[in-house]
Amino acid sequence: MQDMELKDKVAIVTGSARGLGKAIATRLAEMGANIVLNDIPSSEAIESTAEEFKARGFNVIVTRGDVRNPEDVENMVNAAVEAFGRVDILVNNAGITRDTLLLKMSEQDWDDVLDINLKGAFLCTRAVAKVMIKQRSGKIINIASISGVMGNAGQANYSASKAGLIGLTKSTARELASRGITCNAVAPGFIMSKMTEVLPEKVKESYLNSIPLKRFGTPEEVAKVVAFLASSDSDYITGQVIHIDGGLVMY
Repeated sequence: MQDMELKDKVAIVTGSARGLGKAIATRLAEMGANIVLNDIPSSEAIESTAEEFKARGFNVIVTRGDVRNPEDVENMVNAAVEAFGRVDILVNNAGITRDTLLLKMSEQDWDDVLDINLKGAFLCTRAVAKVMIKQRSGKIINIASISGVMGNAGQANYSASKAGLIGLTKSTARELASRGITCNAVAPGFIMSKMTEVLPEKVKESYLNSIPLKRFGTPEEVAKVVAFLASSDSDYITGQVIHIDGGLVMY
């Protein structure tokens, strides 16, 4: 893959102010893509992330909005087209967790996670599809999770949202393939983050013992696979779910 494989391409990355979304946006920018950063209106990190990108010479714009809100999503896509003329890549990364056991889970916890993680991806996909269909090209990458493949205690809402996202990926791939648009998902396993850093050592050991490679993944490793799916190297791949989990899930 050439360093400037994505030169002049336009990529929207939701939930990209920090964490995994920022790592993905960074990798795409390093490959030459024009970046549309997006996060919730209250995000304080998005402006500093944009400044970091500009300092590195990346072309970037900032859009704020809630992916659950159709108007916010339409405004995001319209801003991308107005700034760069097209949309080539959408990464549906925005997501939240509200972990608790099923019997203690409130309807609000269920609704919030499903609305952001799944409905948000649907709204963003629907909005960019209108642009991509006219272009007769595009790449949609959904950030799923191994929780959506194997389930996870205490994450009924999150697991359901990510399993639904995998179903959305496959249906989108089938519907849009004839228009030159691919849709794939990645399913990260245990990825290093602020949350994993503060886990008790015994909990970390338990997680690591279940991973054949015996380590957590990094956001950058996930970003590299997303970048592959966003590039022309993946043109004959659609409707697939790529696990990035150190071998945790094998079938």
